[in-house]
Amino acid sequence: MVAIIYSTIGKIQDARKIANTLVEEQLVACVNIIPKIESIYRWKDKIENDEEVVIVAKTVDTNVKKTIQRIKQLHSYELPDIIVLPIIGGLKDYLDYIANETS
Repeated sequence: MVAIIYSTIGKIQDARKIANTLVEEQLVACVNIIPKIESIYRWKDKIENDEEVVIVAKTVDTNVKKTIQRIKQLHSYELPDIIVLPIIGGLKDYLDYIANETS
């Protein structure tokens, strides 16, 4: 099976660095970068409103834990938003591509 790992990041250059590292290390097959989102959240008893960047990484189940750890190592946030979403279906050829591009 394959999964999507979703994470928000503060700066586009940090998102690019994380994305390139994950692909180079074959932890993921592909990363989409969504350059500008607005996030409203509570942090340490204060409502925050920030612009962030989203990365959407596609990988195989066996790489999920390693990918989470790698994002955490590279991330600048004290508590990074890293969420795993299982893929329950899709174009078989694309799902095979994800499996073939990850180690």
